[in-house]
Amino acid sequence: MVHSQRERMKEEILIPPYEGRSAVLQPGEEVLIIDVDGKQVGDFVCFNRNDPKEFVSPVHMRASLSSIRLKEGDYLYSNRRRPLMTFEQDTVGKHDFFFPACDYYRYKVDYGKDDHPNCHDNLKNALNSFGLGNEPVPDPINLFMNNVLNDVGDYEISEPLSKPGDYVRLKALDEVVIACSTCSQDMAPVNGWNVTSLKMQIVEAN
Repeated sequence: MVHSQRERMKEEILIPPYEGRSAVLQPGEEVLIIDVDGKQVGDFVCFNRNDPKEFVSPVHMRASLSSIRLKEGDYLYSNRRRPLMTFEQDTVGKHDFFFPACDYYRYKVDYGKDDHPNCHDNLKNALNSFGLGNEPVPDPINLFMNNVLNDVGDYEISEPLSKPGDYVRLKALDEVVIACSTCSQDMAPVNGWNVTSLKMQIVEAN
């Protein structure tokens, strides 16, 4: 466990390769998202538990933070420009909140694959557990994703910098539903060419 001995872990959830999982956080509770084997991206979304029409929105985050770089202390802003979570701790320092989740069309159009697992469907299935399966899946925060904007404004995607056991810690400011998918991309360097597990540890509020 990566949390301190003074903290009480409420729940631990393993996210297997090519799947997604979800959970509810109460205000003040925290979630640690851990890269178990290293170089694994996690597509993360967050909804207001009491109003699912409000959700963490990367496009509003980019505007509110005036940045495409996620760093400790940043708020995760919603589509109503309200913070739903804070980004408390980070052992990697390189993430993305620009790219959408991979979906059926990504693999069909770009790779000719009709049945490849994808983060959009993984997140949708995970959100079903809390009655959110019919809500549109928002663009995610792509934890541990390593892309670089080059001098001419083009993105170059490289393998993640995360090592086994690296993690991020986020705190809920409202009652929220969170979901995270192990990114399914195994035909590009996004996950180091190999999809592996993530783990979520939910820590009780102090």
